Amino acid sequence: MTDTACALQWKELYELEVVKKARAWNRMRDADTIAGLNRRLIYGGYTGLIRDADRAYEDTIGRAADAIAAQREALQIVIVAGPSSSGKTTTTIKLCEGLRRRGVSLQMLSLDNYFWDLANQPRDALGDYNFETPEALDCATINGNLTALIGGKKASVPVYNFKTGRREKKRLAMQLEERQLLVIEGLHAFHRGVSEGIPRAVQFRVYIEAICQLCDRTGSYIPWTDIRLLRRMVRDSLHRNYTPVKTVGHWHYVRAAEKKYIVPFIKDAEVVVNGYLAYELPVHKRYLHASLREAVETFSREAGREDAFRRAARCLRYLDEVRVLGDDSIIPPTSLLREFIGGSAYHG
Repeated sequence: MTDTACALQWKELYELEVVKKARAWNRMRDADTIAGLNRRLIYGGYTGLIRDADRAYEDTIGRAADAIAAQREALQIVIVAGPSSSGKTTTTIKLCEGLRRRGVSLQMLSLDNYFWDLANQPRDALGDYNFETPEALDCATINGNLTALIGGKKASVPVYNFKTGRREKKRLAMQLEERQLLVIEGLHAFHRGVSEGIPRAVQFRVYIEAICQLCDRTGSYIPWTDIRLLRRMVRDSLHRNYTPVKTVGHWHYVRAAEKKYIVPFIKDAEVVVNGYLAYELPVHKRYLHASLREAVETFSREAGREDAFRRAARCLRYLDEVRVLGDDSIIPPTSLLREFIGGSAYHG
């Protein structure tokens, strides 16, 4: 995608009603600037911000569940998609909880099980794998499984082992019961090859994005992708033994793929969920500040890593500006943020 096309794409996104509402919501709570967020931490009101932000996020999911339940007779499949680290897994689980409370019977299917074996994944000159494009997934098998399932037939679902980088030999047998809804989630769940041949009328699409409407000290809005990069760095460093240097160094793949294969399809969604949490930046500082500083220093010495250096330096600037949350025990286990920092009620 050209720079001009990308600029037009983001201009369209910032004119979406969900973005305007997020901006107004933050301003009403003095959470539209890092300075305002710091005031919450210094003078009180941070716990209230946690409560309000979580409630706003869950209310949107509740409205999506209402819409799906109202169309239940016409629908066969719910698709949850969004860019990396937007919070797809937690959102899908919460959506399924809401649907079940509304009497909707369903089964879930994650597209993560459809990755090709690591040996078949392409690598770049630095030895890095690119898992961010639809080509990293076995879309033909996904489509075949979905077609079989909504047709009332059995499907043989692969099981991907992320530790070995290979599919297990044993597959899972899956079949929907009568009138059951199929809920799938994945990075490229909106990709044409996934749902090819499945009538659009039987699909309900939910898109999640971290729609951050927060300004730094210069008055510039923090890019949504930077919030997601911070989340991924925290999760990678805490739970995947993957340093910020590796995460930021890989992020150019993430951005290139999402601009082409993910972000343009936000307009195809029936519901857009804002997964940004107004209280999250002080939490990221707690886990990431020192290691991100080291990453910036590393990239500053390496030729050919200018993109990674700029991203890391920009994120470090936000963390330098925001106050740190010393104790994250006040973050509820049901918070979407727990998907990244650990301690989630939904993830082992």
